[in-house]
Amino acid sequence: MTSARPDTVIGLDIGTTSTIGIAVRPPGEILHVASKPVTLSSPFPGWAEEDPAEWWANCVAILREIVAALPGGPASLAGLCVTGMLPAVVLLDVDGAVLRPSIQQSDGRVSAEVDALKAELDEAAFLARAGNGVNQQLVAAKLRWIARHEADVFARIATVFGSYDYINFRLTGRRAVEQNWALEAGFTDLADHRIADDLVSLAGIPRSAVPDRTVTHERMGTVSAEAAALTGLPEGLPVFGGAADHIASALAAGIAEPGDVLLKFGGAGDIVVAAATATPDPRLYLDYHLVPGVYAPNGCMAASGSALNWLAGLIGTTNGEERPHVALDALAASVPAGSDGVLCLPYFLGEKTPIHDPLARGTFTGLSLSHGRGHIWRSLLEAIAYGFRHHLDVLQEMGHQPARVFASDGGTKSRIWMQIVADIVGLPVRLLENPYGSSVGAAWVAAIGSGLATDWAGVSALARQGDLITPIDANRDVYDRGYARYRATYEALKPIFAMP
Repeated sequence: MTSARPDTVIGLDIGTTSTIGIAVRPPGEILHVASKPVTLSSPFPGWAEEDPAEWWANCVAILREIVAALPGGPASLAGLCVTGMLPAVVLLDVDGAVLRPSIQQSDGRVSAEVDALKAELDEAAFLARAGNGVNQQLVAAKLRWIARHEADVFARIATVFGSYDYINFRLTGRRAVEQNWALEAGFTDLADHRIADDLVSLAGIPRSAVPDRTVTHERMGTVSAEAAALTGLPEGLPVFGGAADHIASALAAGIAEPGDVLLKFGGAGDIVVAAATATPDPRLYLDYHLVPGVYAPNGCMAASGSALNWLAGLIGTTNGEERPHVALDALAASVPAGSDGVLCLPYFLGEKTPIHDPLARGTFTGLSLSHGRGHIWRSLLEAIAYGFRHHLDVLQEMGHQPARVFASDGGTKSRIWMQIVADIVGLPVRLLENPYGSSVGAAWVAAIGSGLATDWAGVSALARQGDLITPIDANRDVYDRGYARYRATYEALKPIFAMP
């Protein structure tokens, strides 16, 4: 039966480890979820690349599955919004062909380019103007690397944009960049929220290579006839501006009031708070919240779920009875807090916030012949939690006192990990009932943009609160000591990481 009027929206999440699509009928009904894995390539230390063609192939398959499952058929759709990791760098030539694999937001190859930019710029002035500091996140640094090492590619660049911008282009034929990609890229002037010619020029590309800027919930285009034929979507379906995945997750979690904190457990590890004003700090990033007029200071650890996937592939079971992650969690549960002295630094792709060190590397220390797979796995779970605690320290120094902590996305399925996180940060952690925070947030953007919803807070009907994980008091002292060792170990190894 066909719906009397369109009442359904789709959110697509172009994630680091998977592509996820969700169909939602506002205010609170999830109709279908589909996902496909994504391949992260790291051919050299610190590199992180993916194939945009794989993202698009995943989207085509996911959208066809979703459309086929809709009770009201394709005619029930009112709109679509795409979210994704930020700021991935996708390069197109004049004909719209992808020039090379994407350089991911977690890529750490650009230390020389970052140093060059620091030598050229007044860092404090740049931070105040652009909202973000001079670090490996800047698209200018990545494009300078391309110019140095892949001059033939650089010469053919006609368009530079991000992961979800590329999917929007494939859906609509329009080249555009969403506001948070432009902000984290280092191209936006906070004074007027416009892309500035001189900031783009730092990348060595013409202003024309960065497309027009779009706002998240504004319609950026409609599904083309070609995309409709491939995906099963109706031609002319509105496509809205897009959203950074961590900010979409923050919306889905209800992070809109001071004191609310989101921990996002995806391929990377994100932490987001809400703020009424822009508060640039060189240790963290600054984004626009999806709620108009609100900002979202945030941090991102380069390797979270992606590091666990890597380790699971090395030491996981292959008995076919359980996913390696589940089996390793069971082993880690028998290991005491502190992993019997095994300590990990989770800097397997360098590190972004708050240390901004692309030369940092993953390490395991304290190993002996008495340790097993459970110790190594637990120490990585603990390391990522220590990284979140480091971010919470920085946020408190900035005046963002945490009151409520929420956790979202795929990593929240691991109960032992969530207990470790609560123990290490020393605060109760509220889980969300569905783990698809980013795609839920994107779907709600489509609901707002299409007029099916008018209240940004209404997304809470889709991302209902789940269990509250409370800290185990008996683990406090061991984790306080472990956190001190975590911070000290990085400082001790930092000079070694920098050695040629």
